[in-house]
Amino acid sequence: MTYPLFYDVEQTFETSQINNIAKTVDAVFASFDRSTIAQGATVGITVGSRGIDRIVPLLQAVVYNLNTLGLRPFIIPSMGSHGGSTAEGQTAILSKLGITEESAGCPIVSSIETVSLGVLEEGAEVFVAKDALEADYIFVMNRVKPHTLFHGEVESGLCKMLAIGLGKPRGADNLHNFPLETVIKPAALRILEHINLLAGLAVIENAVEKLHSIKLCTKEDVVKTDSSLLSVSAAILPRIPLDSIDLLIIDEMGKNISGTGMDTNVIGAWRRMAGERKPEYKTLVVLNLTPQSQGNAHGIGMADLIPQRLADSIDTTATYANSLTTGVWASGRLPITLPTDKAVIDAALAKAPKSIRAVRITNTRSLQHFWATEAVLDDLESAGVSTHRTRAHSLKFSESHILQQFS
Repeated sequence: MTYPLFYDVEQTFETSQINNIAKTVDAVFASFDRSTIAQGATVGITVGSRGIDRIVPLLQAVVYNLNTLGLRPFIIPSMGSHGGSTAEGQTAILSKLGITEESAGCPIVSSIETVSLGVLEEGAEVFVAKDALEADYIFVMNRVKPHTLFHGEVESGLCKMLAIGLGKPRGADNLHNFPLETVIKPAALRILEHINLLAGLAVIENAVEKLHSIKLCTKEDVVKTDSSLLSVSAAILPRIPLDSIDLLIIDEMGKNISGTGMDTNVIGAWRRMAGERKPEYKTLVVLNLTPQSQGNAHGIGMADLIPQRLADSIDTTATYANSLTTGVWASGRLPITLPTDKAVIDAALAKAPKSIRAVRITNTRSLQHFWATEAVLDDLESAGVSTHRTRAHSLKFSESHILQQFS
């Protein structure tokens, strides 16, 4: 088969970032009201399953400052049903992110035991981790960004960490039976009525996945902080500036990249929940699952074609648990699976036009640099993107027919 050439493409994004995390965290804690803090009290820090930029030094800085306040911090794995809905699995996910008791400098208390906080007007029962109720304080920490499943006043952020993360498998499963845009905020507010929130720490990443800003907020400002930072995050969210292509090749998907493995704000929300086919990426090929995913391939059902090596890396127990929790069954379905990367690419190209509009990306979080065929270069240039027509790459495969990286 004759393969099309791919050319280097570079986008310019908002790339200002925090260079000294410890200094920045110290600065936001400097304004903290210490007068009412009970010395020696315990404080549980929420830590989720997402791969936040430099999460370990960020967490170390938070632990240091909480210790300085005279508190006894510990980590509560706060990730809903992730990790196969087990305490051990959630601890293992933290370890994959580099978070251990040794690296963080404080204990990790992992349990999936929850307590019911009653039923919301919307009909959803709210659950919260028993560890959170028993702690003297809770310090909620999360990245704020647009969600892949819904859009509303608050999406992924502090409220979701409280409602879904601290809800553990039971809470996450229950809330996902309802439209999340209607229950996340009231569920978070219900939890805030029952826990003693010390503060919230919201972070935003820039378009190249580096910490852009950090904000400390009080219990009263959790919703306001979520909402205001969501607008900032949405404005700098990276995307592929094309409305229609024949083929999108994604080298890797994973839970450390997006809750759905691939960000639907990039590939099109219709692939998960139907609706308008915009952007219209007709064939979606995914080649690998990140090790940090621990086999959880939730979102794999959005792909059209995958190689056997990706299928072999899937832990169906973890994947199905995640998909059952969200209630989006298609997210856990296996796409057409062919023996090798080469077989997958050949099948995709066989049904494409001769002058194929194709793009290859590393993953949906790495869009500053990607590759595209000649047929879309004019459109990319019209969108203000830099293309390099002298930097052409051929699709090459290893002896075992694995697609090789472009040099």
